[in-house]
Amino acid sequence: MQQWLSAYGNEFALLAMAHAIAVVSPGPDFLVTLRQAIQQGKSAALWTACGIGFGILVHVAYVILGVAVLLRDYPQIMLGFRIVGAGYLLWLAWQCLRSSQVQRFHINEEVVATHTPWQAWRLGFLTNALNPKATMFFLALYINIISITTPVMVQIGYGIWMGLVTGGWFALVGAFMVRAPVRLKFLKMGPWVDRILGALLVLIAVRLLWQ
Repeated sequence: MQQWLSAYGNEFALLAMAHAIAVVSPGPDFLVTLRQAIQQGKSAALWTACGIGFGILVHVAYVILGVAVLLRDYPQIMLGFRIVGAGYLLWLAWQCLRSSQVQRFHINEEVVATHTPWQAWRLGFLTNALNPKATMFFLALYINIISITTPVMVQIGYGIWMGLVTGGWFALVGAFMVRAPVRLKFLKMGPWVDRILGALLVLIAVRLLWQ
């Protein structure tokens, strides 16, 4: 352990710090977790957070296998990836906006979940895995912080750590949002919650396409 710390401790500390700053920044992962917590309850929010954590491993795999470099160096491939990612965010936005038209919110503390654990996990996983900005972020991390001499297994370990931290962070977000006082404040806003979340997802998708 001491040998590992002396060889990779500083590298890991820089990586962990940069990732921590990025993961707490609001984005589609946060919006999806928020909506799950409010409408589906704690279990669904936790499964969604778990899916988001697993999504991180996709980006890490892209970087280690060299796929991220192809996305960076070939704009056409990157554009296709961005279109898919933006399309998924727009689909999520449509689900929010459609729900705001047909769903009636009741001010109570009981949550009736309609998502199975698999559906909740898949939602979180796809939201993160289809975000090309995340891939470029991890590419920048690995290029600027991680040495080319760092063994692949250590790099994989970094990725697992970041997946765990990401999943853990959004699990905390979900657990906080399902607390009765917090959830009731959102429910009092009625369908405007979904409308606002849908509009924010549209803005993120448009920004993704035009960057």
